Amino acid sequence: MNEQAVESAGAPREGGTERSGGPRSRGAAPDPQVSERATRRRFKAEYKARIVREADACERGEIGALLRREGLFASQLASWRAEVRAHGELGLAAKKRGPAPKVKASAREIQLEREKRQLEKRLAKAEAIIAFQKKVHELLGIPLKSHELDEDD
Repeated sequence: MNEQAVESAGAPREGGTERSGGPRSRGAAPDPQVSERATRRRFKAEYKARIVREADACERGEIGALLRREGLFASQLASWRAEVRAHGELGLAAKKRGPAPKVKASAREIQLEREKRQLEKRLAKAEAIIAFQKKVHELLGIPLKSHELDEDD
């Protein structure tokens, strides 16, 4: 038997080609032109609106060709159509992720909050004094005068 038949019948030769037909890549440095991490595709609002308009103009069976041509999924088209229905073409614009930013209080609001806290403290002190006076009157047996204000409370 000749050597070529023996080599071809066994495992691939060292440094030879594998099933893919390309050279082996064991221990080779990665290709610098290939990014290490895939990035999510981002579509501009104008592009989304154009695709939705084109899809709406398509007749039966043409939407699949449109999606293949553009490299899109049917779910993307469905969500874009829902955004257009809900918010118009402005709904297709990129949205900022995360919780909504807290609204900063104006100087007037800060001043009013400060005054409110001061008034609440004064009210708490006045209520404590009134409660103390009621206890003193009760202990001493002095009847309290009934005021018209008590009826409103």
